Amino acid sequence: MGRQISSKLNQLLKIWPAQTVAVHSWLRQQDIYRQLVDAYRKGSWLKRIGQGAFVRFDEKVDWTGALYALQEQMKLPIHAGGKTALYLKGYVHFLPMGKRPAVYLFGVHDTKLPAWFKKHDWGVNIRYAMTKLFHSSTDCGLTTHDLKSYSINISTPERAIMEVLHLVLHGHSFEEAGLLMEGMTTLRPRLVQDLLEGCNSIKVKRLFMFMAMHYNHSWINKLDLSKVDFGKGKRLIAKGGRFDKQYQITVPESFYEGEEQREE
Repeated sequence: MGRQISSKLNQLLKIWPAQTVAVHSWLRQQDIYRQLVDAYRKGSWLKRIGQGAFVRFDEKVDWTGALYALQEQMKLPIHAGGKTALYLKGYVHFLPMGKRPAVYLFGVHDTKLPAWFKKHDWGVNIRYAMTKLFHSSTDCGLTTHDLKSYSINISTPERAIMEVLHLVLHGHSFEEAGLLMEGMTTLRPRLVQDLLEGCNSIKVKRLFMFMAMHYNHSWINKLDLSKVDFGKGKRLIAKGGRFDKQYQITVPESFYEGEEQREE
């Protein structure tokens, strides 16, 4: 390997966090063009994992290292949220036995995952939702999660539980969402307030407050619900369920059955 090629490789390795993906557009910004990429691949320094995506030859990169590339190199408004964010923050203490864990990613509406990310096997089942759940112009409720040599953007618990409730309306388990909400005892009311005001889903806002009141969380007393638009009219969440008059939503009867069993 020539001296100039070797020098550029050393510079690249200094600024490229270990165990992350490097995409072709970012490599070009570092003056690493296709000819150099080919040379590094032949020299067993780089390994191609998909169209325009590379990892260091001797490293195993997981989905977090790929998400880092989406966020930091491609500047895509995609983050880890829902149950995945709650797991990373310690609110979920178990994973399904014998199954590939699901990783929940959320992106602004019309933001698609690149082909290399979708086609590569990250060892998990990627569940990606393009939503208009919150105002697209805000990053309210996002935080940085530090890993070994890099960090990724994930939802705070306040935003993550709302994302869980959003997925309840699309096949997620209502009972599991209830168990997760029951553990949300330390949510920050100011952030909850901002998220409720910035949430575009009437159903999610009503379901969030219904569950928060059902579990009698103390932080709800610090919310100013007069500033939250809960819409008008009834909302059906579960057919044949029980109707809650205050928030005018119909929830599964099994939700109450689970509560009654725990009280016995």
